[in-house]
Amino acid sequence: MSREIIRTDQAPQAIGTYSQAVKVGDTVYLSGQIPLVPETMEMVDGDIEQQIRRVFENLQAVARAAGGSLADIVKLNVFLTDLADFPVVNQVMADYFVEPYPARAAIGVAALPKRAGVEMDAIMQLG
Repeated sequence: MSREIIRTDQAPQAIGTYSQAVKVGDTVYLSGQIPLVPETMEMVDGDIEQQIRRVFENLQAVARAAGGSLADIVKLNVFLTDLADFPVVNQVMADYFVEPYPARAAIGVAALPKRAGVEMDAIMQLG
């Protein structure tokens, strides 16, 4: 099965040796997104809520570029430098997702690129 590389200017460009997403058949693997503003490639200003919202906006842009939406995400991984921020993830996620919600994991990590407080990656199923 062939792989299709997904790219969009509506999300931050890859800052390393990876693609924004890779589509294999009807499955799309979305790379981790941190709260970078696509136009400036700088971290979003604001608190953890603003960071989480920016990450969802970035994931949404990549999902659209692949022909889907956040509603097509079947697995979401959330990486937080402070697990006390997890209730904020739930609060903000309710603005972007409706039931049935994707499977999800929340992982506490020591650090993230560019000192982000949150990073998320996802698997999306189309069709």
